[in-house]
Amino acid sequence: MSGAAVVAPHAASDARPADPRSVIAAARGWLGTPYHDQASVKGVGCDCLGLARGIWREVVGSETLPVPPYSRDWGEIGSREVLAENAGRVMIRIDPAEAGPGAVVLFRMRAGAIVKHVGILTGEGTFVHSYERLGVIEEPLTTAWRRRIAFAFLFPRPVRALHKKKT
Repeated sequence: MSGAAVVAPHAASDARPADPRSVIAAARGWLGTPYHDQASVKGVGCDCLGLARGIWREVVGSETLPVPPYSRDWGEIGSREVLAENAGRVMIRIDPAEAGPGAVVLFRMRAGAIVKHVGILTGEGTFVHSYERLGVIEEPLTTAWRRRIAFAFLFPRPVRALHKKKT
C-alpha cells in the first residue's frame, strides 16, 4: 500500500456527497474480485478496506490518506476506532439509521469490539463487501448484518480544481 497519494483530506463538514448511483455502479464493478488481504486491485484482489479504497479512487479521485500495512488481527488487538476515525477525516459522517444506497457502513463484528469490516449499501436491503473466501459479493443486508452497523459515511464529491490553467 505504499505509493498511495498523500494529499490534504477533504473537509468532510463542507463536502457534498457523491452521487449514490456512481458509488453503487463502482461497487458493483468490483463484484467477483477475489479476496486478498491488504490488496485493492479490481478483478485481481481486495479486502473490505481495499474495496472501499478502490471505490474512492473511481468516484472521488486520488486516495487522501496513506494506508500502512496492517496485521490480520488488527481489529482484535486495538481499542481505537481506527477505521471510523480515518473515514471521518475524509468522508461525510451520517447517522447509521439514515444510511441508504451508496453509503459506506462500518460493521462491529462482535459486541464490544472495534469496527473492522466495511460494506457499501446498494439498495434498501443489499450491500457489497469483500469477505474472506468469498471475495467481493452483493448480498442481503440481513438483520444479523444490520445490527452490526456502528458507523455510516458518504463518499464526498470530487474536489475540482479552483483555478484553471490559462492557455
